[in-house]
Amino acid sequence: MLDNDFMLKGKTAKLLYNDIAKNAPIYDYHCHLSAKEIYEDKVFSNISKIFLEFDHYKWRAMRYAGVPEAYITGDANDFDKFKMWARTCERLIGSPLYHWTNMELKNFFGVNEILKESNAEKIYEYCNKKISEETLSPVKFITSSKVKLICTTDDPTDNLEYHKLLREKELDFKVLPTFRPDKALNITKDDYFDYLKALSKSSSIEIYNYQSLIAALKKRIEYFDKAGCKLSDHSLESLYYFDTDETEVAAIFKKRLFENNLSFEETEKFRCFTLKILAEEYNKHSWTMQLHLGAMRNNNEIMFKKLGPDAGFDIMNDFNIAPHISRLIASMDKDSALPKTIIYTLNPKDNLVLSALPHCFGQDGIKGKVQFGAAWWFNDHKEGINEHLKALASQGTLAYFVGMLTDSRSFLSYARHDYFRRILCTFIGTLVDDEEFENDTELLKEIIEGICFKNIKNYLKLED
Repeated sequence: MLDNDFMLKGKTAKLLYNDIAKNAPIYDYHCHLSAKEIYEDKVFSNISKIFLEFDHYKWRAMRYAGVPEAYITGDANDFDKFKMWARTCERLIGSPLYHWTNMELKNFFGVNEILKESNAEKIYEYCNKKISEETLSPVKFITSSKVKLICTTDDPTDNLEYHKLLREKELDFKVLPTFRPDKALNITKDDYFDYLKALSKSSSIEIYNYQSLIAALKKRIEYFDKAGCKLSDHSLESLYYFDTDETEVAAIFKKRLFENNLSFEETEKFRCFTLKILAEEYNKHSWTMQLHLGAMRNNNEIMFKKLGPDAGFDIMNDFNIAPHISRLIASMDKDSALPKTIIYTLNPKDNLVLSALPHCFGQDGIKGKVQFGAAWWFNDHKEGINEHLKALASQGTLAYFVGMLTDSRSFLSYARHDYFRRILCTFIGTLVDDEEFENDTELLKEIIEGICFKNIKNYLKLED
């Protein structure tokens, strides 16, 4: 297991991977890495700090295995946390976590054994020695993975200090911000007024009505654009589209400013209309808009109060997506305000809808203006990726897909690109071996390179 042919089925898959995909550069256009941590580039103190510090994927598995919280997010010592992860991991049959963990150990540390509780101490000491002797740090992990672009996820109020400092460093990769205005659109949240104060301060615009809110957001878009931003991102836990206009939305915002409760319909009208205004600004700046659909967050209220968000208590939502995403995109397109757009779903029941919808909204000279984005979060495992690729191939145009991203807080997660590329090469290689696609070496090279890195590079208009 985990030899060079891991997950590669058939002669063509092995050729496509080894000759094309294996050493292709990585353009990680959506992640949650910290620009501050990249800039400071501190050597990690031990393998647990890299493996478990921010990885809610692993936290979920450990909790379900009955591991006490002290060994997950608590104050247990780092070796004991690693050992508990090893005990959990060795039983994760069929899980991507089993694959990712062992690929990370092999790719970054040269560990050829499968992690188990019985060898956890030996692997822990070996990895820590390697970290110390080779001064392994974020930049070393990034460069060794052949990463050329990292797009972080940033609130409009962020001053982007570390992005600016990173531009002054002579690095082999770029770190660009991504504009994520979720807090400005989440109008019913308890801390909304505190957020408006922060946005007012960062934009130097007092927010007292809807027009001033939009002015503040536009000013921050200009700020992000000057810092090299290429994308926005929106998390839409649900999506229900209602026709409205600026007069009605301004009244909804005013109602909220007076601390009145909003109805479900008012909330959705505010969010969708504001998103349309922002989309027009993104289009003016040639940005790409990302829509992450369908997370149902913080399902455990007790643990949310104890640990906060993004701690492993989220699942996929389930709602009727087709008419609402269609009307939202169509309304943007009608007003000439539709930017390049990547749509992701947490629920694979929507794969066919989101593979077919992009073909309704093309533009001359742009390959795949609207994209069905990579298999995301609960879908970025072998079966999820294969189902996503099948949907894209059957209903969309797989050759123009903008490829994989990490969506991660871990500097080891670039192993997921390798994982994806192996699955991709087997998917395409099998079609060739079964004589369902021509064995044209140059064309296959173009398709594999496109999905691995060239499509997203062209889509974002990135310079070398």
